[in-house]
Amino acid sequence: MNWLAHEWRLLRRSRLALIALALLMLLSALAVLSGLREVDRQQQTIARLAGLQQQDLAAQAGKYTQGGDAGSAAYYTFHNTWDAPSPTAFLALGLRDAAPYVLRVRALALQAQLHEGESFNPELALAGRFDFAFVLVYLAPLFLIALLYDLVSGERRSGRLDTLLAMPGAGRALWLRRAGLRSALVFVSLVLPVLVGALSSGTPMTAVAGVLASAAAYLAFWTGLTLIVATRQAGSAAHAMTLMGCWAVLTLILPTFANAALTRAVPVHQGVELMLAQRQAVHGAWDVPPEATMEKFFRNHPEWRHTAPLPAGFHWKWYYAFQQLGDESVAPQVAAYRDGLLARQHLTSLLGWLLPGVGVQAALHRQADTDLQAQLAYQDRIAEFHAGLRGFYYPYLFNDLRFGSRDFAAQPVFSPPARSPQSPTSQLLALALMGAAALALGVTAAGRLRAMRG
Repeated sequence: MNWLAHEWRLLRRSRLALIALALLMLLSALAVLSGLREVDRQQQTIARLAGLQQQDLAAQAGKYTQGGDAGSAAYYTFHNTWDAPSPTAFLALGLRDAAPYVLRVRALALQAQLHEGESFNPELALAGRFDFAFVLVYLAPLFLIALLYDLVSGERRSGRLDTLLAMPGAGRALWLRRAGLRSALVFVSLVLPVLVGALSSGTPMTAVAGVLASAAAYLAFWTGLTLIVATRQAGSAAHAMTLMGCWAVLTLILPTFANAALTRAVPVHQGVELMLAQRQAVHGAWDVPPEATMEKFFRNHPEWRHTAPLPAGFHWKWYYAFQQLGDESVAPQVAAYRDGLLARQHLTSLLGWLLPGVGVQAALHRQADTDLQAQLAYQDRIAEFHAGLRGFYYPYLFNDLRFGSRDFAAQPVFSPPARSPQSPTSQLLALALMGAAALALGVTAAGRLRAMRG
């Protein structure tokens, strides 16, 4: 291991290299701290709203059960739903930065309630959250470039290159030792705050292992690419400009163009359009004869056909019938909306086989359970709970049963979607293959350097 001590002594002489590593560790620590604080804020919000929900239910129970009216209780009672962050969400917040993770729903039409939370200023979410995923994808390659771009040209500029190449065992092994040490230090600077944050938050190490594997594969790609460029016959400035161009193309330009292409290839309407369409159907039902509405409702729900006919004037079962018909009227649009989102997600995953930045982001968000798949799972759980609410209230509404305090206490209670450790096998495989290919080409380029010298 004498070579390691020797290379470390050489690296210590470069104050800029040490400052760069310290700065990267600081940025990673700030990103982890920011993620931990955001996750803690979300957990506190969920806990606070749970307490407020209990107070609200207690107030509603005393107000709307005295008259035995199930319709009023269903109309005025909000039910709390939530999606708690996963143990690794602090590393890659993903859609949790924009999509709602707490939603209060009633037994009314569901789609309008699901998509009301999408009304936010998109400019606020444009820059994204400063988390570990941001530091890894966008900043870590820049630090690798700064440490490796003059690996060979710096020795040539100082006049030591010919002497180094003439020494025994100086060929490929020399450049790989130096590049390997610098890359390993970049990896340590990145992941050390991650390990500290995981220990402080009680995150299982098995959950962090996939994050570390993704980071290692991504850094391997950039190490190989930097070696390919740094060992070419050119000056330090040319190497730096070439690598910065590669960084801009791979992390900014191509992902932007690819996103624009996906948007055009798979057009998806906004969720707010579903909300408006559903509300239009519901509001239009007030102008339709109640008997026609009930007949349409009974065609899809024949189990309630033989209940008592509508009395004169307003009746809650007619009101909730056209609320459900409003949801059913936009069911094809909802299916198309979800299919479009999933199609984009699938194409983005395929894009991760070509663009390492896209691949590592997809891997981190899947491991943290903060991607589109997690958001749709939360919506599915809300839909299941909402269906349970309707199933609970309909016997009281259609059979004109008295609704008392015991019935109010027996209402369904939301349970969050079950979480299981996620392993993005496809994304990790893509990153591993790209990292291995880039490293292999970099090793080959480092070996050709001495051959060209000879």
